[in-house]
Amino acid sequence: MTILFHLASGIALLATLLAITRVNAVHALLYLIVSLLAVALVFFTLGAPFVAALEVIIYAGAILVLFLFVVMMLNLGRDAEAVERGWQPRKAWIGPGLLAAFLLGLMLAGIGMDKTLVTGGAEIGPKAVGILLFGPYLVAAELAAFLLLAGVVGASHLRRREYQSEMKDEP
Repeated sequence: MTILFHLASGIALLATLLAITRVNAVHALLYLIVSLLAVALVFFTLGAPFVAALEVIIYAGAILVLFLFVVMMLNLGRDAEAVERGWQPRKAWIGPGLLAAFLLGLMLAGIGMDKTLVTGGAEIGPKAVGILLFGPYLVAAELAAFLLLAGVVGASHLRRREYQSEMKDEP
């Protein structure tokens, strides 16, 4: 299991570095999603399948929805469709696709090696999860919420400024 942990950690680091270094926001998002999936696999190998599921559902899902919301809010006008098609050439999917396929293979190999990985651990109820989330991890959850709020407010401000300049240009 330690090999699976180290490989998933390496993929998380590689995908995060690629997400940081991409110029195009959509390409960076693809690598960010792979990074979040790798972190979920790390949690899974550490014996925390619930946290791994939360990582995939909340973080990967929420970031995708937030990003789509921002892209829709920053509607660039008539040229937006051509710009959006240029964002996703087919070769842009090769890197994230290979990393995600490697992660899937690692996960399947890890489940095949250790059958207790899926069924091991103690069952905890929602009350215990809530106590942890609103207890020692409250500051981290609130900081993440403020970060997402800042992104939405920034996108709204950028769009409003662009909309006002479009209104001035129209006769």
